[in-house]
Amino acid sequence: MILGLRSITLLGFLLLAFSGGAFAEGISREQGDAIINELRQIRQLLGKQQRAEAAPAAPAPQERVRLKLGNDYSLGQGDAPLVMVEYTDYQCPYCNRFYTGAFPELKKQYIDTGKMRFITRDFPLDFHPHAMKAAQASRCAGEQGKFWQMKDALMTNSSQLNPELIAVLARDRGLDMAKFNGCMDGGKVAAGIKEGIAQATAIGITGTPSFVIGRVSEGYLDGFLVVGAQPFANFDALAKKLLLEKK
Repeated sequence: MILGLRSITLLGFLLLAFSGGAFAEGISREQGDAIINELRQIRQLLGKQQRAEAAPAAPAPQERVRLKLGNDYSLGQGDAPLVMVEYTDYQCPYCNRFYTGAFPELKKQYIDTGKMRFITRDFPLDFHPHAMKAAQASRCAGEQGKFWQMKDALMTNSSQLNPELIAVLARDRGLDMAKFNGCMDGGKVAAGIKEGIAQATAIGITGTPSFVIGRVSEGYLDGFLVVGAQPFANFDALAKKLLLEKK
C-alpha cells in the first residue's frame, strides 16, 4: 500500500496519543508499547518511501548501440560533438514528460550552445490509436517547412489527440491543407515511419521515449541507449562524460 503525507501525520498523532499515556480502556501498557513500536516502524518506512519518490530517477543501465543516420529532422549544429537521437510517440505520456521536463534544459545547455545535435525519430506504439497519424502529420507538416511547429503542437495536445484535432492543429499552423491531406492519404510517409520502427527494433528499442547519445563516425552514431523519461541531471551526466572522452 502506498501512503502519503497525511498518513504519516496521522501516525504521528497516534504515536503522541499512545506515548502520552492515553491508552484505550482494556489495553495494557505492554500492549500499548508494542503498538507504539509498530507505529514507529511504519512511520520510518513511509518516510523512506517519500524520500525515494522525491529523488530523481536513477539512470537505467546503459548499453552501447550503433545506428545509421540519415535525412532526419534535427536541431543544433551539424558538426556538434555529440548527437542525441530521440524515439518518440505523440500519445506517450512519458514522451510528453521528457518534452516538457528535461528537453528544454537540454536545448538551452547543449543544443543551442553547439555541443549537441538533437534528432527526433518516430516510434508510434500499436496501443496508441492516434500515434501513427500524429507521426505522419508532423512529417507532412515538415514537407511544408513546419515540422517543429507541428511537433510542438502535437506534444502540447498529446492527451487529446484524435484525427479531428490533428487537422485543426495543421490548419492553425497555416499549412496548405490540400497538400497536407494528400500527404496524409499517401503511403510514402507511413512507409518511412514503419521502416524507422524496424531499424529501431533491430538495435533493441521496444518502447518510448528511448534515446541514443554518442558521437558520429562515418554516418553512424556510436553511443549509449537510454530508456525512459530521465531527468535532465541524468542526460547531463552522460553528456559530460562523453565530452570528456577522446574521439
